[in-house]
Amino acid sequence: MSGMAEKVLREIEESARRRYLPIIGPLRGGALAKLVAQLKPKRVLEVGTLIGYSTIIIGKELEHDAEIVTIEIDREEAEAARRNIEKAKIKPKVQVIIGDASDVIPTLQGRFDLVFLDGHKSEYLKHLKAIEKKLHQGSMVIADNAGAYAYFMRDYLDYVRNSGHYESRFIQLGKDGLEVSIRL
Repeated sequence: MSGMAEKVLREIEESARRRYLPIIGPLRGGALAKLVAQLKPKRVLEVGTLIGYSTIIIGKELEHDAEIVTIEIDREEAEAARRNIEKAKIKPKVQVIIGDASDVIPTLQGRFDLVFLDGHKSEYLKHLKAIEKKLHQGSMVIADNAGAYAYFMRDYLDYVRNSGHYESRFIQLGKDGLEVSIRL
């Protein structure tokens, strides 16, 4: 199963290069995989599916009893993500929801152990605040592009670093990085 997922990831990387798609890529993707493997979440929310690259990276680290809910606003990208995820044969159940995360998040039921934010950077804080009541102590929130696009997400970074609700750290990866925040 993992072999098929790796094959699909390489295909997505090649497609992303040709189409100039902003996938997380192997460097930040590898760090994401390690964080997921350490946390072993049962329920994951991803905001910004694009074509499913990071969904597959997360899913490779999870078991059959885990669930990933991923939100993508663009219908064509979401359909491509569904095809890629199915082809990758990852273990967890994956639900791809087409819509604006601001509208979808309030409708979601249950709690999440992990949230991966990879949509519009200027909306990270709005999305986090919408999902906060669905987090528990120890839930992890990972925000992509916290290095290269820090300026556009400075309100988010200020909140997770200074609100007292999170223990947060930046992981530098090349010219970019991930902001990793644990709910207190």
